[in-house]
Amino acid sequence: MPYSVIIQYDRIDQIYVASIPELQGCMAHGKTPEDAMREVAIARDLWIETAHEVGRSVPEPTYYAATVG
Repeated sequence: MPYSVIIQYDRIDQIYVASIPELQGCMAHGKTPEDAMREVAIARDLWIETAHEVGRSVPEPTYYAATVG
């Protein structure tokens, strides 16, 4: 499923943190934005797999668009 991913740079730890807002607590990090994206894809798959195993519903993807103004 095409979930939105938010990537932020953590200056203290000098890492990129990627999170998926629709999946509560689903986040990962990496030294580069690409690393963070790869890791959060793994976290997403595990999050969804675990939700199915425990009978929890999986939220539908939502598109988060940037607004200017």
